[in-house]
Amino acid sequence: MQTSHALSLRPATLADAALIASIHSASWQATYRGLLPDAFLDGEVTRERAAYWEARLRAPGGERRIVLIAELADEPIGFVCVERQPESAWGVLLDNLHALPGHQGIGVGKLLMRAAEDWARAQGETQLYLYVLEGNTPAIGFYERQGWQFVGAEPDHMGGVDITALRYVYRLDR
Repeated sequence: MQTSHALSLRPATLADAALIASIHSASWQATYRGLLPDAFLDGEVTRERAAYWEARLRAPGGERRIVLIAELADEPIGFVCVERQPESAWGVLLDNLHALPGHQGIGVGKLLMRAAEDWARAQGETQLYLYVLEGNTPAIGFYERQGWQFVGAEPDHMGGVDITALRYVYRLDR
């Protein structure tokens, strides 16, 4: 007899900062290999993401964002962070959407994305936007299959190198 465990979502708390940083680091290490320097991915990224998430979850303005953790059989396997950007012409920022490499392709990304859309709609918003690294072909394909549309590129800096971030938008009135 085969048992399948459903994916579930739960709100993140400050106590989850290290967990989120761990998922984020593992995702970057697998996904950004060849896009960011190996030295950054193999060393600094873990410390940098830990400090980032500790500060982010402590920062004021928590009412403008939601961070959800995806679990499979009570095992954390991904997360999403969505934040209202009052000054943005682009709408709500889908700032992070990550699934652990061994759990990609099972629907966790779609579940997290739908939760982000639902939250943004509940905030009265009409559009989401995100940035994806140029060259991150799997993520670009995933977003485009979900109906996101490319609207521009911006220079950025990550891991000690200059990169190009591609901006995608998703209209919520679909």
